[in-house]
Amino acid sequence: MWHRVGHVVVPHSHATVDKVDAAMETSREGMRTLWLSLGVLGLTCAVQAVIVAVSGSVALLGDTLHNGADALTAVPLGIAFVLGRRAANRRYTYGYGRAEDLAGIAIVLTIAASSLLAAYEAVDRLLHPREVTHLWAVALAAVAGFVGNEWVARYRIRTGRRIGSAALVADGLHARTDGFTSLAVLLGAGGAALGWRLADPLIGLLITAALLVVLRDAAREVYRRLMDSVDPALLDTAERTLRAVDGVRGIGQVRMRWIGHSLRAEAEIVVDSTLTVVQAHALAVAAEHALIHAVPRLTAATVHTDHTAAAGTDPHAALAHHSAA
Repeated sequence: MWHRVGHVVVPHSHATVDKVDAAMETSREGMRTLWLSLGVLGLTCAVQAVIVAVSGSVALLGDTLHNGADALTAVPLGIAFVLGRRAANRRYTYGYGRAEDLAGIAIVLTIAASSLLAAYEAVDRLLHPREVTHLWAVALAAVAGFVGNEWVARYRIRTGRRIGSAALVADGLHARTDGFTSLAVLLGAGGAALGWRLADPLIGLLITAALLVVLRDAAREVYRRLMDSVDPALLDTAERTLRAVDGVRGIGQVRMRWIGHSLRAEAEIVVDSTLTVVQAHALAVAAEHALIHAVPRLTAATVHTDHTAAAGTDPHAALAHHSAA
């Protein structure tokens, strides 16, 4: 319970890669669950927005923006799935997976604007206290936010377990903990009903803090994707896998990058100099195959073969003057 309450202030990761796995991507039921649950959250936000306009509750405004920000983080996933189906061509040789990163930038800007609006309204209400009207409607909207998140949580968890999608189950658990943000609004309405006028703006500031953490996580994720950042543990896995391939005498540089929600890799291996071209190629194919099985979401790898060389010789000497200074 304490972990769930703490989640109101420290939300879950909003990395797009955490929201999809192979089971969900290949399952129509999984994708239908994702979009239906997002529709329910969108409807919940719309109902809350109407009551915000009527009541003037900044706490409810913050909760509405928080739920909207959570829903928006799935937009890059949808865009990636739609555009990702387009085949690579001579202009976009790696396909259209980078569209996900462009959508991520737009979402970061949207969350930033939402955070600024929520913060401004909460601080303005602290400096210029006003009565919150229609408290019963605010309370009902808070309950609706909790119920909407809980319904989404149950639906995602049930479907995720049925199709074997760890990502969908995890997102369902996240939705469940997000429902406690809505219950915080209910506390604010209760405080206002008891005559504590600062309850609503203080709860609004609390939810604004949650929005800022969402913004931090989303901005960090987008920045890392744009800079081709990957988890070093993936490189460790790739290097161990390559060393274990029968016939590999050593490894050189291993690099990876995300394209959408799939990984591409480049790797260098050292093979025996006595191998024929056909044998060396077969070993490179075996190395790529092993990588694809060992590294989650890796779809392809370019494996360059170097041969063992006598001491004091460099097979790449002709390229030395092209190296970066």
